[in-house]
Amino acid sequence: MKTVLIATDKPFAKAAVDGIRKIVENAGYELKLLEKYTSHAELLEATKSANAMIIRSDNVDREVIEAAGKLEIVVRAGAGFDNIDLAAATEKNIVAMNTPGQNSNAVAELVFGMMVYVSRNGFIGTSGTELRGKSLGIHAYGNVGKYVAKIGKGFGMDIYAFDPYVKAEDMEKDGVIPVNSIDELYSKCQFVSLHIPANAQTKNSIGFEILSKMPKGATLVNTARKEVIDEEGLLKMFKERADFKYISDIAPGCSEEIKTNYEGRCFFTPKKMGAQTSEANINAGLAAANQIVQFFKTGDKTYQVNK
Repeated sequence: MKTVLIATDKPFAKAAVDGIRKIVENAGYELKLLEKYTSHAELLEATKSANAMIIRSDNVDREVIEAAGKLEIVVRAGAGFDNIDLAAATEKNIVAMNTPGQNSNAVAELVFGMMVYVSRNGFIGTSGTELRGKSLGIHAYGNVGKYVAKIGKGFGMDIYAFDPYVKAEDMEKDGVIPVNSIDELYSKCQFVSLHIPANAQTKNSIGFEILSKMPKGATLVNTARKEVIDEEGLLKMFKERADFKYISDIAPGCSEEIKTNYEGRCFFTPKKMGAQTSEANINAGLAAANQIVQFFKTGDKTYQVNK
C-alpha cells in the first residue's frame, strides 16, 4: 500500500487534513501526519516510509531526499517551490510538483488590502489617496497576476503588465496593457506588484536603478519572494525618494532600519501571509492530494516543476 505523508511545520486547517485524508484513503492509500515538528530529524525519520509527501513551506533539502528511500513524488501545496531541492529530486527520479492557482485569489486580495492600507496612511485619520485612476504594473502575469489585474480593474485602475512568457494578445483580452520591458513597466506605474519567482535571474534584481524610474507617489508591493529585492538599493530608494513606499508580506532583512527611519512609508506582515486564508489552505491541500492520486493511478505529471 502506498503511503502519503503530510509534513507541515505550520499545519493545514483541520478541514484541509480531513479532505486530504478522504481523497487519499478513498484511493486506497495510507495517510500519515507529521505536524508542528520541532527538529529536522523528525522530518527525516517520517520520510523514510513515505511514497509521497505533501508540504507547505517545509524544507525538502538533499538530506530529506536522501533519507526518503521510497519517495516517488513531493507536492508543495502552493505556487512557490524554492523550498524543494529540485536537482536532488531529479537525481533520485522523484517528481516534484506545486499547486499553481490555488492560492492566487488569496494573494491578490492581500495585495489590495496592503495597497489600501498604505494609501490611507494606515487609517490614522490623515488624508490619504485613492487607487482609482492610478496606474498598476504587474511584474509577471501568471495566476496571481491575473487575479490582481481583475481586482485592479474593479478599483478603476489602469493596468499594465510585463511578462515575456505571456502573449500580448492574451493580456489585452483581459483588458491589460502589455509593455515590452521592465523599464517601461516601472516608468509608467505608480504601483508595481511583484509576482516573479526567486531564481538565478531574479534574485536581487529589484533595486534602486529600476525603482528610481517609478513616477511620483511610487509604491512597490512584494508578495513574491524576499530574495528578489536588492536591499541596499531599496534603502537608497527610501533615502532619495521621500514619496516612495514599500509593502510586503515578507519583511526584508533591513526591515527594522526602514521602520525606524521611514515610518508611514512601509508595511510588513508578521509572517508570509499570501496564502493564509481558510479557502486557500483547503484548496491547495486538496489539489496536492488529487495530484498525487492521479500521478500514482495514471502517471499524470501536469504540474511537475523539475522536468
